[in-house]
Amino acid sequence: MTDDERGGEVPDADELLERAGFDAAANVLTRRQAEVLALRERGLRQSTIADRLGTSRANVSSVEASARDNVARARETVSVAEALTAAVTVEVAAGTDLYEVPDRVYDACDDAGVKVSYTAPDLMKLVSDAAGDAVQGRAVTVALSVSVGQDGGVEVRRSG
Repeated sequence: MTDDERGGEVPDADELLERAGFDAAANVLTRRQAEVLALRERGLRQSTIADRLGTSRANVSSVEASARDNVARARETVSVAEALTAAVTVEVAAGTDLYEVPDRVYDACDDAGVKVSYTAPDLMKLVSDAAGDAVQGRAVTVALSVSVGQDGGVEVRRSG
């Protein structure tokens, strides 16, 4: 273990990856990407990581950027897979009032015998938060796809 910049102890990268159950053969991250992310998430500066790994700060920066891109792509892949296997999917056209979304989702779920795990206000907040700038105030400005799994979990994606 070594100290981080805040004075706390940080295990070495191998220990962090072992604790997390990292398996390079089953992961979208390379071992080096996982090492860099593990150390960055524990507060180490890129220059400190470079010293620990025997490389340059610029290389650590590049590895970190690639790792974060791979993580984002993996999350997107999981989101698509969940949407493809969803019990219910409701398409929400641009121009729809956000307040209409819960009723549309509840109606579709009732027809499919699926229970939604969210109240109407919570569902509107989830849709708005997940959609980002695709929802402005109460207006859906970009078409969305709201998928509900058999477990009642909800995924929101931009359509098209």
